[in-house]
Amino acid sequence: MTGKHRNTSITRRRALAVTGGTVAAGGLAAVGYQSAFADTATDAEATATASATSTSGTCMQLMSSVTEGPYYLDGALVRKDITEGKNGVPLTLRLTVVDATDGCTPVSGAAVEIWHCDAWGYYSGYTTANPGGSAPAESEEGDSADDATYLRGYQIANANGVVKFETIFPGWYTPRTCHIHVKVHTGGEKADGTYEGGKVNFTGQLFFDDDIAEEIFTLEPYSRHTGSYTTLANDMVYGGGGASSGLLTLKPVHKSDPSKGYKGSLTLGIDPDAENTGAGSGGGGTPPSGGPTGAPPSDSPSPSASASS
Repeated sequence: MTGKHRNTSITRRRALAVTGGTVAAGGLAAVGYQSAFADTATDAEATATASATSTSGTCMQLMSSVTEGPYYLDGALVRKDITEGKNGVPLTLRLTVVDATDGCTPVSGAAVEIWHCDAWGYYSGYTTANPGGSAPAESEEGDSADDATYLRGYQIANANGVVKFETIFPGWYTPRTCHIHVKVHTGGEKADGTYEGGKVNFTGQLFFDDDIAEEIFTLEPYSRHTGSYTTLANDMVYGGGGASSGLLTLKPVHKSDPSKGYKGSLTLGIDPDAENTGAGSGGGGTPPSGGPTGAPPSDSPSPSASASS
């Protein structure tokens, strides 16, 4: 399961110019673990930490967005828990959105959208796409997830630019490394359980340390998907810049038991006046012929009463 994918056709590394305190439209900032993981009770610390970056020179910018990939769907639900019962190692994801054009101050009200594959490499809405290697059919998991909406969702940033998602550690599919897709929207509003209007300021991907990912993939249900896993060094999208290229800071919930889950964090620095098309560099695999586009079916589930905004 942890074999390294060595196909040279996907060993493309983007040369990134990363600077401290400079502004790039749609940039990705690595501000700090503490700011991203501050709870509501300690969000003042998040604000202070983010503000301090403008003077310490550690607000690093990713110079370009990356591709949204072939598995995007419109109409994701606004909710904190996006699992829909999908099995996997728990992942609590905290992202902090800051304005890179204004001293890395928090962007209150920004809508952060994420989507990723399940433990076997399948995306909701595209469950007939072969994840590569040898994997059970997506339907064999036997959970109650809706095939059009699982592992997709929005959260709206609080006064300190912080959003939190409850999800699972993503699996993998050929030829990509383990990753989560992310978009940051501003100027729109919640409507009918989703987020509408405004514009996309940033399109990117979040990545995981190889050692942690490969340990996770030895566990159930991940271990039932076997084949050649693509490492960060051989991924077609990851830029090699660590946090400035989207590499998450990960902290285990239990030091000796990875199955208990992880907390992941990163800070996203955006230009709220910029607009991004989602057509950045890097590939992302090819969806199956006849795969769906646009919004999920009209009968997809509405947000539950417990869904968080």
